[in-house]
Amino acid sequence: MPASDALTKIVLNEDDIPTHWYNVVSDLPKPPAPVLHPGTGQPVGPADLAPLFPMALIGQEVSQDRTIEIPDEVRDVYRLWRPTPLFRARRLEKVLDTPAHIYYKYEGVSPAGSHKPNTAVAQAYYNKAEGIRRLTTETGAGQWGSALAFACTLFGLECTVYMVRASYEQKPYRRSMIQTYGAEVFASPSNRTNSGQKVLGEHPDSPGSLGIAISEAVEDAATHEDAHYSLGSVLNHVLLHQTVIGQETLKQMELAGEYPDVVIGCVGGGSNFAGLAFPFVGEKLRQGRKTRILAVEPEACPTLTRGSYAYDFGDTVGLTPLVKMHTLGHGFVPPSIHAGGLRYHGAAPLLSQLVDESIIEATAYAQNSVFEAAVQFARSEGIVPAPESSHAIRATLDEALRARQAGERRVILFNLSGHGHFDMGAYDAYLSGALQDYAYPAEAIQAALTELPQVAVPA
Repeated sequence: MPASDALTKIVLNEDDIPTHWYNVVSDLPKPPAPVLHPGTGQPVGPADLAPLFPMALIGQEVSQDRTIEIPDEVRDVYRLWRPTPLFRARRLEKVLDTPAHIYYKYEGVSPAGSHKPNTAVAQAYYNKAEGIRRLTTETGAGQWGSALAFACTLFGLECTVYMVRASYEQKPYRRSMIQTYGAEVFASPSNRTNSGQKVLGEHPDSPGSLGIAISEAVEDAATHEDAHYSLGSVLNHVLLHQTVIGQETLKQMELAGEYPDVVIGCVGGGSNFAGLAFPFVGEKLRQGRKTRILAVEPEACPTLTRGSYAYDFGDTVGLTPLVKMHTLGHGFVPPSIHAGGLRYHGAAPLLSQLVDESIIEATAYAQNSVFEAAVQFARSEGIVPAPESSHAIRATLDEALRARQAGERRVILFNLSGHGHFDMGAYDAYLSGALQDYAYPAEAIQAALTELPQVAVPA
């Protein structure tokens, strides 16, 4: 009997936790575009980033090494929940009546309930080693804020979280979780920073955005010598830390006796997607595999599918360096959809480059179809998925139905990046018929893109 016909849950042991992170930069057809200083327009150097990040993370941000060793102290914490399980979704396959084999890597078993601690623990470790006392950060739906709060308490650091106001109000228990781990959390935009005060002065009822929250967190860190800033997605070193997901999955797929034809993940900034997909991207680039790799985002925030590939600020006010990425414009304020972790105006530069070079694909869905998929998944597999992760489920269901129509066996792998236990208000809205779809207007996107900074890329 083939392994794929015998296994439903594929588990590894602690010895299988990766000893190194995988750096996709080493396998790219061409090097990434330089990161530019927001004031001079010239490439940034370590000294420019030192007020915000420890030197170890700055080194990882620009590294071209294929692998970077994971410190023992970080692996020791990983043992609290890693390796995470890989499941074969047999009940879902039966409900869909599909010949496709569906697998999902489940990151919801972490203490914070998502993939986010994979990088939060690493970032807290490196900052503690450099003598930093406090970390500041932003959070959309609260997954990242709770993950960093968890990591900071393990390493004896203080933590300040600026939470997008829409999510601060929609998800009070995620806010409580952040406080339970010992961090302080503020609705963004707030009156605590010049950045927040500026936004409130112009838009007193602003629901906030990740860009605004980033501006506040960066300003807070830059104006306090004992504080550093910590980002939960987008940057190279963040995506690097997440690759423990895909490396474990490669081993688990081997145990299952199969290799994915399609790899799927949801995308806001890009961290969970990169965590699963980048090790498979590496094999695609090095070995010529034909695996399709699909990034899925909300139609309400269509960064990869309708944004521009250009230099832009990572925050709203313009405090961060300029990076080349798919963007809807740093002034973009998304609607208050329930997938709060996907409401970001940009996408990771490495992910954006792979989309631009057609190495990976991107698609977008409206939130009602996403929640329909989430409920179908919960009723067959038993796990209530996060709204963000449910975008990957929606795409997986569509791939499985296409396989049924074509009558072909297809191996589909997706990342279930977190559970939805703190998102039941969103499920209430869907189940009561109150959830509204929202496709961001083309004219609003064009208006936001007119504010892109004019950049002359250095030769």
